[in-house]
Amino acid sequence: MGKAIFEEFSFLLLIAAAAVVLCSSESNAEIKSCDLFEGSWIFDNSYPLYNSTACPFIRKEFDCIKFGKPNLEYLKYKWQPTGCALPRFDGKDFLTRFKGKKIMYVGDSLSLNNFESLLCLLNAAVPDAKFNQEIYKENVTVTFLDYGVQVILFHSNLLVDVEVEPMGRVLKLDSIKNGQIWKEFDLLIFNTWLWYSTRGPQQPWDFIEVGGKISKDMDRVEAFRAGLNTWAKWVETDVDTNKTKVFFQGASPAHYHGSDWGEPNVNNCLNETSPVNGSTYPSGLPVAVGIVKQVLSNISKPVFLLDITKLSQLRKDGHPSKYNAFKGMDCTHWCLAGVPDTWNQIFYASLI
Repeated sequence: MGKAIFEEFSFLLLIAAAAVVLCSSESNAEIKSCDLFEGSWIFDNSYPLYNSTACPFIRKEFDCIKFGKPNLEYLKYKWQPTGCALPRFDGKDFLTRFKGKKIMYVGDSLSLNNFESLLCLLNAAVPDAKFNQEIYKENVTVTFLDYGVQVILFHSNLLVDVEVEPMGRVLKLDSIKNGQIWKEFDLLIFNTWLWYSTRGPQQPWDFIEVGGKISKDMDRVEAFRAGLNTWAKWVETDVDTNKTKVFFQGASPAHYHGSDWGEPNVNNCLNETSPVNGSTYPSGLPVAVGIVKQVLSNISKPVFLLDITKLSQLRKDGHPSKYNAFKGMDCTHWCLAGVPDTWNQIFYASLI
């Protein structure tokens, strides 16, 4: 009798395990066939995904709660794709899947925003795990020692090179020397656009060189296209995508003009406390989006577009505004916890 009960119990366990595997398989298939970037923001009281005051990685630029952001409802919105459920980020699973791997974010301060979001998500999952942090100039490496997982930020505003020459700083749209470093990593998440459109004293170059010709300036959209094509050629020729997964993070929107979201008398994001309703943004997509999609479509190797532009456009409420260490009006970057956590949820969903 005891043996029969044991065998029946074992059989039931086997059935239950098979059901879990089947359910997981069906869920993954649903995610793979779903457009994760079409949807809307819904209120969810179980959010945020972590307590920002307990995360040791958030810089003062993004630490909105610390610097007094008064309305915290922005923390309570979840991205809901139209055709499926976005899986909740599982930091332990992420660290286990990528044990011994090296993950690199390459780009500007919006990559920094995204990088710190991932670190906070992982730290929240394993708050007692030992980590080591190394900072060299504007590059940061965080190693989760128990898992051997390295998460790295490589600062590169334009992806292509800027070299100091006797005439000044030259933006070399045909050159991407740092690619020799990047190609050795297991996961690469790239981002650029913001600095291509920057003018005035903050512009990070004095001259532009492309096709062997040097000029003082050129059409910024065409400069972006040229720089991105150089990056794309590097992916084609230098990256072994059997070893390295490549992602491109789409353009992150700013919210300085209320006319963009249907409030022409609003001049910034300061008093915005909720997302744009629905799934449509009145002003449409920035020009960078079309260029990124066109360039990526010409790459024969697999590159996954983290097409976060439209879902982020809807979040006019998610910026630091004046609630940062510098007290300046920042409607470009994002509070942490906040919108970049959704970018990383989608990143995670694309990997499982």
